[in-house]
Amino acid sequence: MQLFLCLSQHVLSGVLTENTHTAIFRRTSTFTALNFVSMAQPTPYSGFVQQMPKLNNEFTDDAFLQDYLRTYFPTDSLKEITPDLEQFGKRTAGEFMDWARDAEVNKPQLIQFDAWGNRIDEIKVSQGWLNLEKVAAEDGLVAIGYERKYGEHSRLYQFVKLYLYTASSAIYTCPLAMTDGAARLIEVYGNDFLKREVFTGLTSRNPQQFKTSGQWMTERTGGSDVSRSMTFAMPDGEDYILSGHKWFTSAITANVAFTLASTEQPEAGKRAPLSLFYLPIRHADGKLNGIEVEALKDKLGTRALPTAQLLLTGAKAKMVGEKGKGVRTIATLFNITRIYNTISAVSYLRRAYSLSKAYSAMREAFGQKIENHTLHRKTLREMEMAYQGNALFAFFVSRLLGKEECNTATESEKELLRFLTPVAKLYTAKQSIKYASEHIEVFGGIGYLEDSGIPVMLRDVQTLSIWEGTTNVLSLDMLRAAEKENGLQAFYAFTQEIFSKAQLAETQQLKNSLQKKANVFFAFAKSLQSAEERIASSRDMAFYVAELTIALLWLDFLQTNYATGNYAATLQYLLRYTMNEEILHTAKELGLV
Repeated sequence: MQLFLCLSQHVLSGVLTENTHTAIFRRTSTFTALNFVSMAQPTPYSGFVQQMPKLNNEFTDDAFLQDYLRTYFPTDSLKEITPDLEQFGKRTAGEFMDWARDAEVNKPQLIQFDAWGNRIDEIKVSQGWLNLEKVAAEDGLVAIGYERKYGEHSRLYQFVKLYLYTASSAIYTCPLAMTDGAARLIEVYGNDFLKREVFTGLTSRNPQQFKTSGQWMTERTGGSDVSRSMTFAMPDGEDYILSGHKWFTSAITANVAFTLASTEQPEAGKRAPLSLFYLPIRHADGKLNGIEVEALKDKLGTRALPTAQLLLTGAKAKMVGEKGKGVRTIATLFNITRIYNTISAVSYLRRAYSLSKAYSAMREAFGQKIENHTLHRKTLREMEMAYQGNALFAFFVSRLLGKEECNTATESEKELLRFLTPVAKLYTAKQSIKYASEHIEVFGGIGYLEDSGIPVMLRDVQTLSIWEGTTNVLSLDMLRAAEKENGLQAFYAFTQEIFSKAQLAETQQLKNSLQKKANVFFAFAKSLQSAEERIASSRDMAFYVAELTIALLWLDFLQTNYATGNYAATLQYLLRYTMNEEILHTAKELGLV
């Protein structure tokens, strides 16, 4: 310290001369010699290097997931699929993560011209990305939903695998979502050509035959509001020629795409109706089908995913479904992609928890592992409750989808699926963002370093609240389903069914508290007299519906799992500290109505 002060005084006065230096050295030579000897002796922590947390098996280590499957999946069928889930869970904690990191680091590149000046618009992706595509085909991440080996439970099996896969996939789930949505759309609206030539590729397990699909809706004029489309379709025999611009197209490396276009020029003051079209992205010779790739988007996250800006200069396409009913037709596709979005959010919630938990068992602070600090245990418990509750919601929606597709759903269940799908998507997306941020904080400073690989989760989940509809757009979609598709009545019927089945004596107090929460919601919904009030309250209602649904699903789950783990405490916490009916009145409090 004396040396530092002496040096500081002379440096600040600008008089650090040779004589000054000699004098300082003479006065401190003994001190510095002793100091260097002291520094040569390492502290107990001099060689410390913090080890990275490692995951073991994302299926076998997820006790909640196994409890859930034992509760809702047929016993004999569960025995059949368990070995597959075990091997897949092991790979998601190993090589899949390596491939994802490769895809994240080696981002897609657009090569617009070859050496001779020919326009080629080639997209180069990493080997990791190609590996993730290959395993998606081989493991049937789309195919399982259409093989329907387990009937209405096939969708649950499929989405459990996607839940394991997404957080290790560099979000390759995005092209899978659009591929699955395209397959379902063809199943409902496709002609013989699409079912024969396209559907079989979209649902294949053979990597050589597997095809992926894009979904091109966003233009410069709007994303959620597609009615001002700039894309025009000119008849060409039985086909159409598309001209226009697509501002944001995910997975441009796909084989095919579905897009909206107008077949007639809009009249003054009116918007032309849109139709849905199928097009191959490239011809058999590998050349693009009347498409120019203007740029790859520079995005906050999902950097491994090639997202492009396109100019359609005469793309040959086929109309799908009824002319002028394109938005209604493509809704079949994006209902599937919204459920994928939901599953993806829950996958990241689970991964944030599992990595945080693994790190907490390794990292020491203030004399003990951080998992032993009370406040840190509270953080982990909140992360655990979040992933489990959101998983209940996501898997329930996937079960409803399976029932609808296998024609075992009642009309009320179909209406409930339509009502809950936008709610599940918006709520889980917001939750994933919240806990991806918490996940970074658990890791402290290293969580803020890009080369640790930890921040990528927060960057990627940010897209989940935007893609396939923002929170406000989806809130209005829930409102539309409530008013025009009997959604609110279907939701009420669902609550009553859960309450009638909840006969376990130990859950009666929880049931009574939850019934009061439900009654508050339905009374509030009934009190809204004007469209303006309903619109202003729709977002708050959507969040309350989400939490009410999760609580109802916990109550149902507890009927056979009350003595397992701390599930009952989770529902008690949700009812007492999370669900706040006052949120329903915020629009009025803010003077919006």
